[in-house]
Amino acid sequence: METHFAKAYIKGVDSMPRKTGVVASLVRDRYVADALVILDNTPRRAARAVKKAIESANANLLNSGASIDPKTIRIARISVTAGTRIRRYVPASRGRALPFEKVSSNIFVEVAGEEKAKKAEAKKTEAKAEKKETK
Repeated sequence: METHFAKAYIKGVDSMPRKTGVVASLVRDRYVADALVILDNTPRRAARAVKKAIESANANLLNSGASIDPKTIRIARISVTAGTRIRRYVPASRGRALPFEKVSSNIFVEVAGEEKAKKAEAKKTEAKAEKKETK
């Protein structure tokens, strides 16, 4: 059985990287099915973006052409980095304008899954093992 990898990179999530990183650490090194259940029950806004990234990486792996067992798909790597900062201004008293920055996040997810064991290959390996034992 061979391990296959797929990744997804979501850019420009309207959430602070520190807040998104807290949500990402909840599902780090877990199976995808478990991670999606955890994110469904996480009452944070960033959970939707992290869930979307994990679902995208999962779909990329399943549609890669290899026959992957969905039960073996796990999150190999997940990281949150700072995205672009947009400068904005808020009105203040006496006609002033005070600057602030809208910070975004980038979410990187890599999932890994094992290839399904083919029934024909399993029978061949068993037959080879029996031949060696009889000799």
